[in-house]
Amino acid sequence: WSYLIKTYLYFSVLLVKCLFLFLLTVTVFLSTLTPKFYFALTVTSSFISGLIFVFEWWHFRKYGTSFIEQVSVSHLRPLIGGAESSPPAPAAFSAGDNETSRQNMPECKVWRNPLNLFRGAEYSRYMWVTGKEPLTYYDMNLSAQDHQNFFTCDTDALRPSDTVMQKAWRERNPQARIKAAYQALELNNDCATAYVLLAEEEATTIVDAEKYFKQALKAGEMIYRKSQNCHSQSPQHEAQLRRDTNVLVYVKRRLAMCARKLGRIREAVKMMRDLMKEFPLLSMLNIHENLLEALLELQAYADVQAVLAKYDDISLPKSAAICYTAALLKARAVSERFSPETASKRGLSTAEINAVEAIHRAVEFNPHVPKYLLEMKSLVLPPEHILKRGDSEAVAYAFFHLQHWKRIEGALNLLHCTWEGTFRMIPYPLEKGHLFYPYPSCTETADRELLPTFHEVSVYPQKELPFFIHFTAGLCSFSAMLALLTHQFPELMVVFAKACFGTLLSPFSFITENVEVLLLSSLWHRPT
Repeated sequence: WSYLIKTYLYFSVLLVKCLFLFLLTVTVFLSTLTPKFYFALTVTSSFISGLIFVFEWWHFRKYGTSFIEQVSVSHLRPLIGGAESSPPAPAAFSAGDNETSRQNMPECKVWRNPLNLFRGAEYSRYMWVTGKEPLTYYDMNLSAQDHQNFFTCDTDALRPSDTVMQKAWRERNPQARIKAAYQALELNNDCATAYVLLAEEEATTIVDAEKYFKQALKAGEMIYRKSQNCHSQSPQHEAQLRRDTNVLVYVKRRLAMCARKLGRIREAVKMMRDLMKEFPLLSMLNIHENLLEALLELQAYADVQAVLAKYDDISLPKSAAICYTAALLKARAVSERFSPETASKRGLSTAEINAVEAIHRAVEFNPHVPKYLLEMKSLVLPPEHILKRGDSEAVAYAFFHLQHWKRIEGALNLLHCTWEGTFRMIPYPLEKGHLFYPYPSCTETADRELLPTFHEVSVYPQKELPFFIHFTAGLCSFSAMLALLTHQFPELMVVFAKACFGTLLSPFSFITENVEVLLLSSLWHRPT
């Protein structure tokens, strides 16, 4: 035992002396450093922390997450054993959960924009002028899938022209699609889908697009009548009738939109009404939204109210066009005489309360719209597909309806005074809504895919900046301040740095000086 005690004492004293010598060496080294070293150290630290801060900020703006946090969670946590095993999926859901899931799923579904622009006459002209691509690859890919679903069927192999068009809708290159459309017309001069493609992509003006669509209408009506006569013969003929119906409805709708863009608004309204009467089961195409916009341009507010009475129903899916148009009509009744100062003194009248509630309802459905209507955010061309309650839907609505809000005196003022009050009613929008289901959390990701990269996507609710952005910003600022002080007052900062290091090392020096005495006294007491 005495031998073991002596060995333990020897190595303990040796370790303490080594630690003391190391701290003494560090102290001597720090005391010999020049002000240039401290200046270089602080500048380098500020530069590196600044680079990390800029990268973290860029990553958060682009992807909505912190890069350091993402790496630590996805890569470092499993290495240190912090990964939690995900619980197995339950075998069955309750009726309430099932109903909630069923109701929430459509909120993140991407829909065809009912007022989408023409590629050749509008989107392409924008790209020629600005050099910016207004449509994303994801958006155009969705359109290609829509065209294949709308304009193709299983019997296309029986007709050479339809076979060519079936391949044309799958082409990525616009010139290849246009070339294929001309090939289809050489095989069959009455190929309606070929005229549709040329109207959408080759026509550089709305007038040219309308000419192509009129040719498509003539060919489409003839093919539709033939399909009606033999649709009951086989399932293949029924599929062909559905395809021909889709083509006819699409052509008539686009012709109505051409008339609207060319200023023949009453003609466009008549075409839309006739189309809705002829094909009442195709309400999922949202032709009523085209009709609402045209009626607002005519300032036929009674007709607008009649359309809303039919489609603004609790059993039907909502849209920004329906909610904000309903708010606009109620605001129209009070906006001209509305004054926030007067309202705060005498209180709101019944009509003003109804208008404010309608605005709150619309803002809860899509909170991105007011900033575009109030011109707090810049607009871009609307995409061909939109996400309901998302930024893409807000862009599409404001692009066409901003002029209608401006036309009604005081409407934008009423919106400006009341729209932010909506958020007091829904403090936790992702968990619980007021009049609608909780706001879906998937909108930001989908909107970034639908909207061009040069557009700043609106995010709701606003995300708090991650901890590492605050940390790197503070570190960069602190290092830059030290570098500036070291450059201006080198001698004083050297004294300050030595004092700081001395203060930090003083506890270790105290321990090393007293540990030898403590060890010796404890070892002498142990044998006794």
